[in-house]
Amino acid sequence: MKLGIVGTGKIVNLIEPTIKQLGIDVAAVSGTPRSVEKVNEFADSFGADGRYTDYHDLIADPQVDTVYVGVPNSLHFEVSEAALLADKDVICEKPLAANFEASQRMAELARSRGRFLWEAVVTTRQPNFKLVRDELIAKIGTIKAASINYSQYSSRYDAFREGTILPAFDKNMAGGAIMDLGLYTLTYTLALFGEPRASRYVANIDHGVDTSGLIVLEYDGFVATNVCAKDSWGQIGFTIQGIDGYLTSEAGPNACGAVTLHLNDGSEQTYDRSLATVYEGEFSEFIAQQEAGDLDSCYRDLDQSLLVSRIQNTIRREAGVVFPTDVA
Repeated sequence: MKLGIVGTGKIVNLIEPTIKQLGIDVAAVSGTPRSVEKVNEFADSFGADGRYTDYHDLIADPQVDTVYVGVPNSLHFEVSEAALLADKDVICEKPLAANFEASQRMAELARSRGRFLWEAVVTTRQPNFKLVRDELIAKIGTIKAASINYSQYSSRYDAFREGTILPAFDKNMAGGAIMDLGLYTLTYTLALFGEPRASRYVANIDHGVDTSGLIVLEYDGFVATNVCAKDSWGQIGFTIQGIDGYLTSEAGPNACGAVTLHLNDGSEQTYDRSLATVYEGEFSEFIAQQEAGDLDSCYRDLDQSLLVSRIQNTIRREAGVVFPTDVA
């Protein structure tokens, strides 16, 4: 994998240790004319020769075979589309796009050109999530209730309260709670239980964007609730209740930390298979799939991302959060 990184924001700082840990070759970094200093800083850190202020130039770089898209949500589609049309593989930060229609078009383009398209959502690549899905969920019997809370007071919310709207809370940039923290709660829930028979979102809306909200997902025999909040702290974690016991975690549905199994006989056992870094699982899987030419696995993951995108964007609009990029 010869990676070209589009974007110089916080997410690049976060993934940098994992990229170096896994020995991924970063061939180029691209930003904007205003971020030349950051472009050079990241390029120096990664040892990348390519340094661009226009992502089209990075995509055209013959040394780049995979493009990492780390720009604001509203730009995911246009950068990913350009890369796919240039026959590059794409790692797109979550969410895939600002709405389901664009996500679907990205997926169709990747399939038509035989390219890899990965949504960089860490949840389903975490060993503790896989343990819950593949082993622990069966131990608690028939599911009766599930709740996930990912509430994190945003470092950008103070500015929002004072009238400065940054991308995280800008409807024009596809910001808001359900497009960020809510994506993780939805991904965890849908990857465990599949598509619900009904869903809805009750949101706290300010300046046209949801700063927090409650997602309700109805299944046969139980209801799953998700709380996603960028305007307040809450008790992060999940509880999944079954007739034979329940599962709990105090970790967010991104890092997917330790999980405790509580059985009806009073016994408890805690499991923790956490990786060294949050992003290790996803990048390891991307590399393995690419090296094996395993498009089938990639596209199965992509189908899961599309399910999340469809439900996420449908209930967002129904709740009254509409972006300029939405298709009527």
